[in-house]
Amino acid sequence: MKKQLRVKREKAKRPRTKMTRRMRKLKLSSGAYIAPSLIGVLLFFILPFLVVIYYSMVDNPISGNFVFLDNFKSIVENNAFRRAVHNTLTFSAVSVPLAVVLSLLLAIVLEAKLPFRSQFRTFFLSPMMVPVASIVLIWQVLFHYNGAVNDILGVFGWPKTDWLKSGYAQIVVVILFLWKNLGYNMILFMAALASVPRDILEVARLESATPLQTFFYIKIRYLSSTILFVTIMSLINSFKVFREVYLLTGDYPYDTIYLLQHFMNNKFKSLDYQTLSAAAVLMSLVMIVIIGILFLAENWFGKDVEG
Repeated sequence: MKKQLRVKREKAKRPRTKMTRRMRKLKLSSGAYIAPSLIGVLLFFILPFLVVIYYSMVDNPISGNFVFLDNFKSIVENNAFRRAVHNTLTFSAVSVPLAVVLSLLLAIVLEAKLPFRSQFRTFFLSPMMVPVASIVLIWQVLFHYNGAVNDILGVFGWPKTDWLKSGYAQIVVVILFLWKNLGYNMILFMAALASVPRDILEVARLESATPLQTFFYIKIRYLSSTILFVTIMSLINSFKVFREVYLLTGDYPYDTIYLLQHFMNNKFKSLDYQTLSAAAVLMSLVMIVIIGILFLAENWFGKDVEG
C-alpha cells in the first residue's frame, strides 16, 4: 500500500514539476526580451535624473560639497527664474486649454460630411511635416516689423508693431504653438469620436436627445481618456516650445517670452550646473503634480463609463 501511495504521489508531482519548469522558462525568456528596454531606461532616463538630483544638492560638480536645499532657496529668490516660471505657466495656462478645445471642435466639425473636408484636414496636418526652421522662417516673415501682418493691418489703420519685441510676443508664440499642434490633437479626437458606441448614440436619438445633450452626456464621457492624453501631450509640448522661441528671438528674448528653458539654457552655457539642476528638479515636480491632478480628474470623470 505504501509503495502504491508513493507511486501515485510521484505521478501527481510530475505534471506540477513540468508546469513549474515551463513557467520558469517563460519568465526567463520574458525577462530576456524586456532586459534591453529596462537597461536602456535605466541608463538614459533614471540614472541621468538621479545625477541631476545629486547636482542640485551640491555647491558644484567638481568639489561636490553637499549643500542640501541651498540651491533651491537661491533659485526661488532669483528674479530671472521667477520671470521665466511666470511666463511659462502663463503660456501653458493659455495655450493648453486652447489646444484641447479647438482640436476637439475641429474633430467634431470634420466628423460631419462637409465639402473640402480632406483639404481642411491637410491644412492642419501640414505643420507636422514641415521642419521647425521653416516654420520659424514663415513666422518671421509674417510678424516682422515690415512683415505681411503689419501690411494687412495697416490697411485698416493699425500702426506698425514689432510683434516679437512687444507685449504681443506671447500671443504670436501661442498662435505658432496652436498651428503646430492642432492637427495631431485633432486626429486623436477624430479616432476617439469614431470609437463611441453607435448603439448608445442611436438610443439617445430615439429618446429625442439634442445634439448638445448627446455630446455632453455621452460623447464627452467616452472621450475622457483621450482628453487626458491630449492635455498631457499639449502640456509637455508647451514646455518644449523653447526651440521655436529660441530660433525666433535668441538667448534673451522679450520679457513676456523669456521661458523656463531659456533660463536653463543660459545657465548651461555659463556652466552653472547646480542651478540648472535645481530648476530642472522643480520643473519635474510641478509637472508630476499637474499630471497627477489630471489623472485623478479623469478617473473621477470617466468612472461611470468604465463601470
